Amino acid sequence: MAAAPFGSSLILPISYAYISMMGSNGLREASKLAILKANYMAKVLGQHYPVLYTGPNGTCAHEFILDVRPLEGSAGVKAEDIAKRLMDYGYHAPTMSWPVPGTLMIEPTESESKAELDRFCEAMISIRREIADIEAGKVPRDDNLLVNAPHAASVVLADTWSRPYSRETAAFPAAWVRQAKFWPTTSRVDNVYGDRHLITRIQEQEPVAAQV
Repeated sequence: MAAAPFGSSLILPISYAYISMMGSNGLREASKLAILKANYMAKVLGQHYPVLYTGPNGTCAHEFILDVRPLEGSAGVKAEDIAKRLMDYGYHAPTMSWPVPGTLMIEPTESESKAELDRFCEAMISIRREIADIEAGKVPRDDNLLVNAPHAASVVLADTWSRPYSRETAAFPAAWVRQAKFWPTTSRVDNVYGDRHLITRIQEQEPVAAQV
């Protein structure tokens, strides 16, 4: 990336500074913690989602992959829907559809506390329960918490609400969300369209000659 056209050479001093400050012992300890935390989360979430590519002992390295592809057939839910719903819980989604399409790759860093790991696991387990409600037919496949996520403030605070779940469930799905709510700036967008069509909010400027 540093040598690529329009790449950023700053990635090199950042890596160099991290390695220099950590030292060999620090890097070894950080690696141990990252692997431990990834395996802890994989064991917890593995009770609710299939985990891909584990070793002979059922362990992983510093990251693990949750296979959510079967949920598309059982509930019409894709990896993107889970990623968007995580925003309502206050989380940026993990790596999506890489290296396996339709999956989520979770990579906890060595600096995350166990409390934060547990909160993320709780969010993912809660989302799995929401998906179970879709599978059981309690809510429509085309109008539910996941396919409508994320829920922006403009949507939750609108005068009308016709969705088959409460505003509170949409915006505050967990207790900790009330303490520090992160509001998405917008609701669901067409990601592919946005990637292929540059949209700017800057108003077109009239020609100078027309203003003279």
